[in-house]
Amino acid sequence: MTGARVGVVGAGAWGTALAQVLSAGQDELLLWAREPEVVDQVNDQRENLSFLAGYQLRNNITATTEIGDLAHCDAILLVTPAQHLRNSLEALPTSGAALILCSKGIEADSRLLMSEVAREICPDNPLAVLSGPTFAHEVAQGLPTALTLACDDRRLWDQLYPIIAKPSFRPYYSDDIIGAEIGGAVKNVLAIGCGVVDGAGLGQNARASLIGRGFAEMLRYGAARGARQETLGGLCGLGDLVLTCSSTSSRNYALGKGLGAGATAEFLMADRSTVAEGAFTAPVLQQDAEMRGIEMPIVKAVCSLLSGEADTKMVVEKLMSRPLVAEQR
Repeated sequence: MTGARVGVVGAGAWGTALAQVLSAGQDELLLWAREPEVVDQVNDQRENLSFLAGYQLRNNITATTEIGDLAHCDAILLVTPAQHLRNSLEALPTSGAALILCSKGIEADSRLLMSEVAREICPDNPLAVLSGPTFAHEVAQGLPTALTLACDDRRLWDQLYPIIAKPSFRPYYSDDIIGAEIGGAVKNVLAIGCGVVDGAGLGQNARASLIGRGFAEMLRYGAARGARQETLGGLCGLGDLVLTCSSTSSRNYALGKGLGAGATAEFLMADRSTVAEGAFTAPVLQQDAEMRGIEMPIVKAVCSLLSGEADTKMVVEKLMSRPLVAEQR
């Protein structure tokens, strides 16, 4: 897609960072924002003061509140919160644009992955998933980043990688869309758990143990939904898990750290302008896992903390008193 017209739906921190990195080499990149003030900031001040302050945006990024302006785009990146993806897809102007899903989560009402929602709403559009270990502020700075671009087929990859690949932004090809999505959705929930460990002062050993056992839960759930183990062991699974389980730059980790320190989820999420996707994914993931007969005790523990049914001490005691079993199960 040399000379392709590119649009980004969603002007939060991640959407803005993607617009910044992908606008290099483009004549124009369209950035759709729900908030009129964000559009004004981007177009007039070349900065998203609301969600990604401190980064001067390229002059070829044009922000708009009119989603119809994306009608002539060849590729559209969808970077809205997972629970709003359906509405965004339904509002998109009819076109054959390639849809690149960047939202990480599971739809609450349907328990569908983002690609399954997209195929339901836009069955004729080529589909890809972009996922991996990415903090928005580092991408906006141009720091080295590698991630997975999972596509329906290799021909779509051949069309999309010239748009996505930049000197500091390196995509790797996969044809396992489900695996790329499972990694992104599950790691958000596990990141909350790791934040709890740190907030409660349980130590580095406990955090490493949670990452290891959490990854085992990711593999079990992924296998049940058709993901390949090697995908989940790559950038969009283990790579993303390690990143978001290790830094307060992760919204999910920061939420968990507050829970571990004794605050309630209601208090921690009350005034957030940004979304900790794991808080919405956790109960859906737990419900779906139980219906499939998959054991995910860490996910269940995170749900108990988010709902206020248990405190950190109770959750840790329950996890540590589980029956001793073989590690590889």
